[in-house]
Amino acid sequence: MPIKKITNVSGKGIVIKGNDMDTDRIIPARFLKEITFSNMGKYAFYDERFDETGNKKIHPFNDEKFRGASILLVNKNFGCGSSREHAPQALMRFGINAVIGESFADIFAGNCSMLGIPTITVDKQDIERLMEYVENFPQKEIYIDILKKEIRFKDSTINISMNESARKSLVEGMWDSTSLMLKSKDEIKKIARKIPYLNDFKI
Repeated sequence: MPIKKITNVSGKGIVIKGNDMDTDRIIPARFLKEITFSNMGKYAFYDERFDETGNKKIHPFNDEKFRGASILLVNKNFGCGSSREHAPQALMRFGINAVIGESFADIFAGNCSMLGIPTITVDKQDIERLMEYVENFPQKEIYIDILKKEIRFKDSTINISMNESARKSLVEGMWDSTSLMLKSKDEIKKIARKIPYLNDFKI
């Protein structure tokens, strides 16, 4: 089955403000012990969303006005800290399909790309304008055109930037490395048979 080409993403936005939002805040370390990613969505921003007794705190991910949002708006250096892939997994399983921000930690952005989640960079003034729009009109959709490298909302257009290799892998349907390896397994076996130190293994 061909890998989906991701040329655009549209949806309602949700705003998380603050610089240097690290991966431990996105997904607390104690939840990393789970052996699959399947439950990660309910743990996204867990310690910021719930108190020690499990009662909800005031947080955008708990806010009914953002229910069903799929495009996350953030500030500077989002996803810094540890390289845990559980962070983008938690966001994706919560329902996030793209992240727009001022800047991203490189490993976090790379992990997002491997899941087909575009990390879109915009200027500080533009993210502030976009955040204000989403907070005032949370039911309105925004549209990310990865081919044209722009965001459209209301009657406005914002120019975006992306890591070019990540952008290319998304629009060409080359972002899912696991599917690519499975698709090319015969070629991989052929190459593996030529590697001397693999001769003792059944390929």
